[in-house]
Formats: sequence, structure tokens, C-alpha cells
Amino acid sequence: MLKCPSIATCPPRRPIPWSMLALAGLVVWAGSIGGVHAQTKSATGAICTCTDSHGKRRTCDRLIAECLDREQRVLNKDGSQRMVIPPRMSPEERAAVEARKRELALAEAARKDAMRRDRNLLMRYPDEATHDKAREAAMDDLHKGIVLSDKRLQELRAERQPLDAETEFYKGKRLPGKLRTQIEANDAQQQAQRDIIQQQRTEMVRLNALYDAELTRLRKMWAGAAPGTVPVASVPSAPAGVIRPASSSASR
Repeated sequence: MLKCPSIATCPPRRPIPWSMLALAGLVVWAGSIGGVHAQTKSATGAICTCTDSHGKRRTCDRLIAECLDREQRVLNKDGSQRMVIPPRMSPEERAAVEARKRELALAEAARKDAMRRDRNLLMRYPDEATHDKAREAAMDDLHKGIVLSDKRLQELRAERQPLDAETEFYKGKRLPGKLRTQIEANDAQQQAQRDIIQQQRTEMVRLNALYDAELTRLRKMWAGAAPGTVPVASVPSAPAGVIRPASSSASR
């Protein structure tokens, strides 16, 4: 059995890479290595023992460099086992641990974000009546936008009538540049208003679906479900160009 009788005579040529052993994310590793690091340097006389790659038994009063790739036992002075240090992780294992740590960090961040979002939602809507009122306000804003666009569309149609009448004088002839420009501008403005009306109607459908999903979650939380534990239903995003009502929820 190869022995290293004291710290003074233990080979200093290969310092133990504690940072490689104490990779974050493994509680057993962190606790075990931290304990060995403290204990093997203390006056308690802890002894590390292992069997190296050549089958030789090694002992030392600190971790053994030749056995970093295999299990090491830490013994008390009386020979009883204090703890077991697992083998050093391979690059692949370290990468897997780091990936797992990132996954856990992302999951924890998402959990906290969900809790914060739901608490804000409960503060905004303490009861169903408050939620219904918010829905009505949002729908009313969109309806007003549709009414305004429809009114503007009627005005444009009225403006188009004299332009159409004037074109009667140019049947079979090329329209004057000014008249043609006026007609094209009127067409473009009418189409823009029709687009706005369609977008607002689409947004009404979307917001109603969002309020429905939100109400389902709120009812569960009003009944006692903890914030952050109720799944969020997927709702399509607002169509491009739609101005969301100021009264709609911040979650939109």
C-alpha cells in the first residue's frame, strides 16, 4: 500500500484541482468536497484512501491526485469512514451539469415571473365584476374605433360621387392627371378605412378570447389556487397596426 504519511511529505507536484471537483449543481459533490477540503486541512487527521488505475492502494492526508477519476474514501483516525468522494466528472458530464443548471435557472425565473404576473392580475381584478367591467371598456374602445372608421368611409364614398360623375365626360378618353390622382387617393383612403375596420373586428375577437382565458385562470385563483400555478392559455397576438385599448390588461 502506497502511503503519504504527512502533509510535509505528500507529493506537492500535482496540486488537487478542487474547483474541478466542486462543480456547482451537484449538492452531494459540493457538500462532500467542501467537508473534505476543510477536514483534510484540519488537525483531526482525516485520511483519504483509494485504489489507483494500477490496482495499488493509496492513502494520504489529503485528496489523492492519482485517484481523481475514481472514488475516494475519507477516513477518521480510528479507520471509520467519514465520507465518500465521487470521481471527478468528465467534460461531457460537466457540460450536462451546467446545462441542467441553466434549465433549472430558467425554470425558476419563469416560476417567479408567473407568480408576479398572477399577483398583479389578482390586484387588478379582485372579483369577476371588475374583470367584466374591464372587458366591456376594452370592447367599447374598439367599437368606437369601428364607428369612426365607418363614418370616415361614408364620407369618402360621398366625396367619390362627384369624381365618378366627372369621369362620365371622359368616356373613351384619357382622364386628366388631377382627376385620376383624386380618384386613386380616394380609393386608397377607402381601402385604408376598410382595413382598419377589419383589424378592429379581429382584435375584438382576440381580446374576447383573451378575457375568456384570463377569467378561467382568475376563477381558479379566486377559488384558492396559488399564483403561478395556473397554466396560461395561448392567445394570438394583436394584428399589426391595431392600437390596443388603454383599458386592456397589462398582460396583453
